[in-house]
Amino acid sequence: MSLVPYALTRPFLFGLDPEHAHELTLDAIARLQDTPLQCLWAETRVADPVTLAGLKFPNRVGLAAGLDKNGRCIDGLGAMGFGFIEVGTVTPKAQPGNPKPRMFRLPEADALINRLGFNNLGLQAFLDNVRRARSFRQSGGILGLNIGKNAATPIENATDDYLIGLAGVYPHADYVTVNISSPNTKNLRALQSDEALDALLGALAERRAALAKEHGRSVPMFLKIAPDLDEGQVQVIAATLGRHGLDGVVATNTTISRDAVKGLKHAEETGGLSGAPVLQASNDVIRQLRAALGSRFPIIGVGGVMSGADAKSKIDAGADLVQVYTGLIYKGAPLVREAALAIRR
Repeated sequence: MSLVPYALTRPFLFGLDPEHAHELTLDAIARLQDTPLQCLWAETRVADPVTLAGLKFPNRVGLAAGLDKNGRCIDGLGAMGFGFIEVGTVTPKAQPGNPKPRMFRLPEADALINRLGFNNLGLQAFLDNVRRARSFRQSGGILGLNIGKNAATPIENATDDYLIGLAGVYPHADYVTVNISSPNTKNLRALQSDEALDALLGALAERRAALAKEHGRSVPMFLKIAPDLDEGQVQVIAATLGRHGLDGVVATNTTISRDAVKGLKHAEETGGLSGAPVLQASNDVIRQLRAALGSRFPIIGVGGVMSGADAKSKIDAGADLVQVYTGLIYKGAPLVREAALAIRR
């Protein structure tokens, strides 16, 4: 159990600008991880091992990409009891992201809106941070590395960025996630369309085969998709995943829908909505994917996990693993243990 209850620190953090609070928290974790002061937020990991895509996960609860974009805090975040952590999204070149302010809390709905836009320090700095991480992986934790395209790269050249990212992260990842579903990079979601997705995944599958020979190991590759898809689009994506031999799917990213938060302050801000309002839409996509992909294809469910019951609902919908992000901001590290215990039960 963490030494300082999150209920004591949340009022201070929520009194700050959301992005400033986020960076302040990551800075503290980066400085204090792997020191005795890590006990301030550490939680005992729930043991509930499961093997998927050839990887043995210590439990079924992970951290979603986007919280630690530069991979600075892998060990410190891992101490919260996660079975796996996904960091990024990283792009080949450093970029500042979209203009500030670009992150907004909707506390009445346990939600966030962000339009960060893949702000990160670039591939080289990201890999330097990943190489420095030690204790989380030594304890059996699984590390996923999430790749994307630079905002300045034309959409018709997006594949080039993903190939650079895949080659860079491949030697250091337990699995790689291809993010084509952020609403905050212009035209990115167009890559989810039939022909564009087929071309992208075909190129990535070919490069991965070459990298597997070069490094003597096959690294699983997942695709992260949006919740704002109709059943026909989900069917196309499912078929394309199978055709190109991907190992899993992450469902889902943030939503552009505002139906669940109409009338709330900041509800009309541009960006991706995350948190409790995304739970049902995410679970619907998970159900459709499970029906289309069969019982054995790995699915990571993410979106709206604010409690143990929410985590269990993702498993019931057909997910094998779950990830949290906004729930961690609202509920703190104890949510990880609560979710893992609910799933184990």
